[in-house]
Amino acid sequence: MAKLFSSVKNHVLVGLGIGLASPLILGSIAWYLMHYTTVFRKADLLLIGCVAVNLAWVKYFNNLNKENITRGIVSATFLCAFAFFFYKIMQEV
Repeated sequence: MAKLFSSVKNHVLVGLGIGLASPLILGSIAWYLMHYTTVFRKADLLLIGCVAVNLAWVKYFNNLNKENITRGIVSATFLCAFAFFFYKIMQEV
C-alpha cells in the first residue's frame, strides 16, 4: 500500500478528498445500521468512530512525510466533527 500512496502528490486538496471520503463511506454504513437495525438504533457514536478513522490516515501520511495531505485530512476531520456536532444539536431540538 505504501507504493500506491507514495506517488500521490503532496497537496492539501488530495488530503481533503481522502479525509472526506473515508468518513462518508463508513458513515453511510453506520447510517444504514442506525436506521435499519434495532441493535444500533441509538448508537450515534458510530458516526464519531467514522471520523476517528481519519487518525489512522493522519499517522500513515505523516510517516510518508506528506505534510500537506496530512493538513487536508485534519481539516476534513474538523469539518466532519462540526457536522456531527450540528447533527446532535438538531436532534435534541
